[in-house]
Amino acid sequence: MSTTPAPTDDPETTVRAYYDALRNGDPLESFFVEDESTVKFGISDRLFGYEAVADALEEQTETTEDWTVESSTLTVAEHGDRGCATFGDEVTMAWTDSSSGERREFRTRWSGTLIRLPAEDGVREGEGEGESNEEAKAKAERTTDESEWVFGSMHVSTDDEV
Repeated sequence: MSTTPAPTDDPETTVRAYYDALRNGDPLESFFVEDESTVKFGISDRLFGYEAVADALEEQTETTEDWTVESSTLTVAEHGDRGCATFGDEVTMAWTDSSSGERREFRTRWSGTLIRLPAEDGVREGEGEGESNEEAKAKAERTTDESEWVFGSMHVSTDDEV
């Protein structure tokens, strides 16, 4: 596994970083805003609140492997100074169930909202554990006016039968 992924200061780059984290089997929960209003609808689940989203993503990471994620029409739009962005995409994705070995593949549609959060002291909750000195130093050099984009909502659907 690579280093722990994190949201970025650009909404499109955050979406692409999420896809990369999914492919790499990295933790995904840091990409979502830690709030009860967070929602994620997947191919077979409906999750309300950050804790439910984080728990489901942790389980997904532990029980799946060998992900492919192929984006074909990513569109991202920032909405002025409102601190939000929307995205949509068509994604072909596949993974292997770690316990059964079953391979699953879907053509999917993704959409959702991203929220711009101000970086507080350059560190998000939970960051810093297991970092190298260089990573910690780079984070410490961030200024408080920097921001990062996180998902407030995500919807993934498919035409395929589940």
